[in-house]
Amino acid sequence: MTIRNELIDELLAGRDPGSVMRQDGLLGELKQALLNGLMAAEFDHHLTQERTAGESKSHRNGSTRKRVQTGDGPVEVTIPRDREARFDPVLIGKYRRRLPNFDDRLISLYARGMSTREIQGHLEELYGTEVSPQLISTVTDAVSAEAAEWPSRPLDPM
Repeated sequence: MTIRNELIDELLAGRDPGSVMRQDGLLGELKQALLNGLMAAEFDHHLTQERTAGESKSHRNGSTRKRVQTGDGPVEVTIPRDREARFDPVLIGKYRRRLPNFDDRLISLYARGMSTREIQGHLEELYGTEVSPQLISTVTDAVSAEAAEWPSRPLDPM
């Protein structure tokens, strides 16, 4: 898919070129708009599924705001709600505060030998994101058993 030059010109109109690439600039706004649009589409799909299943009692009941950690920093996302509380989003699941690839990035930094404090400083320096050392420990502890088994796994035949 190609993006038309007119659309790019419209998005950049009146913006400081230096702020476009920052998290609080155009890219951050686009990420937030895309996540909100995806959540709304997922919710519409949920309501359509319920209507076709004959459970038409549930309908829109406002929304809640959720701050989600991404690889580039936090993003405020609007999560729609339904009256029966049956909507279980897939993109950003209930009780989730991080997008899936965020954990992978933490694990890759930890695998390279960085301590939790170094990872915390690295994320704050690069993305302006404040992440607690406890969160980093929780993510790395979740895979530490698997990582310990990995060197002793049987090798694939060549």
